[in-house]
Order: sequence, then C-alpha cells, then structure tokens
Amino acid sequence: MTPDRLDRFARHIVLPELGGAGQTALARAHVVLVGMGGIGNPALQYLAGAGIGRLTLIDDDVIEASNLQRQTLFTPADIGQPKVAVAAQWVARFDPALAVVAHHARIGPDNAAQLLAGADVVLDGTDNFATRLAVADACVALGVPLTSAALGRFQGQVANFAGHLPDAACYRCFVGDAFDAEDCDTCADLGVLGAMVGLVGAFAAMHALRVVTAGVAALGDPQWGQLHVIDGLSPGLRTMRIAKDPDCGTCGVR
Repeated sequence: MTPDRLDRFARHIVLPELGGAGQTALARAHVVLVGMGGIGNPALQYLAGAGIGRLTLIDDDVIEASNLQRQTLFTPADIGQPKVAVAAQWVARFDPALAVVAHHARIGPDNAAQLLAGADVVLDGTDNFATRLAVADACVALGVPLTSAALGRFQGQVANFAGHLPDAACYRCFVGDAFDAEDCDTCADLGVLGAMVGLVGAFAAMHALRVVTAGVAALGDPQWGQLHVIDGLSPGLRTMRIAKDPDCGTCGVR
C-alpha cells in the first residue's frame, strides 16, 4: 500500500485481528451490494470506509422523500434520482481510489448470474423474497458467498450463507420454497426506525468483512449458516444455526 493508504487505514492495520494482511485482502475484494435502500446505505458506507477495493451496486429504485428518514446517503436534492447513481457518486467523493459500478436494474433469475459474477461476496439487503431467493440461488450456482440482511420493524436478521460448500446451508435452506413471491410486507406497511436499519446494515457490513478476510486474518470467521437475530427493542442478540437441507432445491443432494 502507498503511504497515503497506510495512513488512511492505520487504525485497521494496528488491530491484531486484521493487520496489514487483512487490509490488503479488503483492498483486493469485490463486494456486490443488492439493494441500495435502508440496509444498503449503511452497509455501503462501512464497506467503503473499510477500503473494499471494488464495489458493484444493484437497485432499480429512485429516491423518494420517505427514504430520507433512514437512507442517509441521500438528500432532498437527490429525490427522483436513481439510488445506485447517487450512491456511486458518494463513493467516488468519499474515496476516489475505490472502483464502483452502478447497475440501475432489477435483479432476477434472468440476469442474476451476469450481475453477480466475479464477486467475492454478495450482500443482499432487498425487501422481497422473490429477489432474495433469485440472488441466493445465483450465489450457490456461482459459488459465491452470500451475506443476507433483513429487517422487520424492530427485529433484524443477518447471516452468511455458502450453500455451494458441502456442509453449509444456503438461504433457501432457511426460508424454503414458499416465498418465491413479491407480496410480502414492506416497511411502507409496517414502519421502520432509521437507527434500527443502520444497526442491521452495519452488522451486515461487518459480516461481509468476515467473509473477505477469511483465511488471512483472525477477523475472518464467516460463521456460515449462523443466523443472528437482533432485537432492537429489548435490546438483545441471539444466534441460531441453520442446517443444510438435503432436500433443498438449490443446494441439496439431488
């Protein structure tokens, strides 16, 4: 790393659990973020802050006034603009050394493999099961780890999945086949607290960093299939293990 990069990430490098080797792994990593909403905003900020060298952003939505209460990358002047475009501009201002690509597109079974190819980890913060399952299935097919983050009112869920590995569950092992639809509840129906979304998004970014640094730093324990459930009201955190489903239509033994 050049002297200016060493200075920028000095607080990382002095951490024994990360160090220079871990920071180098972050700089070489490619993370794809699917969904630039409430979870995607803080996740992107902390991934960029960590020095992830290549970022791909995927979202088909535009900024609305109701987003501003929790999607802190955006301002009133951005209303009507594509979320990915404004987010990519933020990355370019925040750290010009990072490579960022924005896809203003809806991801689904027909294009997921193309959009996710080459990622070291995919971070999914979308708000409907049809998209989440399309992303998860593509990750298994591509052999790419998935950081899944979701939120419902005051409960967050974050987990790393690697269904392409023999003993690791995939996201479909967790939710099954009953949710390939787009008619689930949204934050517009249920409400959402901005600080809670920030908590889940930051936790998801931390989990993606575990994947990126696996094998090179003590931080890098991906915790495959461990679902972390965050209670924002109590508050509290509990963890449960998702077992690989041998009959899973995505990663099971056929």
